[in-house]
Amino acid sequence: MPLFGLLLGILLGLLVRFEIPAVYARYLSVAVLAALDSSFGGLRALIERSFSSRIFLSGFVSNTILAALITFLGDRMGVNLYLAAVVAFGVRLFQNLAAIRRLLIK
Repeated sequence: MPLFGLLLGILLGLLVRFEIPAVYARYLSVAVLAALDSSFGGLRALIERSFSSRIFLSGFVSNTILAALITFLGDRMGVNLYLAAVVAFGVRLFQNLAAIRRLLIK
């Protein structure tokens, strides 16, 4: 079922045309990275057999809110603070991906 939802989402994303205003581009970028970070973290926990839906959902929501807050504060101050969230999520993404790869190869 999750695979079906993923494929349906990809298909809809390719078929439906919509534009995101440039003002929201930073917010969308950190939201996508937060979602990817949580997804890879959840996949890693699933492979390690320590997955908890509460931890997954709370991490997803709190990461997204914190990243949006950092981006908002940076916009208000005129500083690119969203880059801090991008770097943090990027590092965690690659760490989780490396751990997943090691777990699958073992």
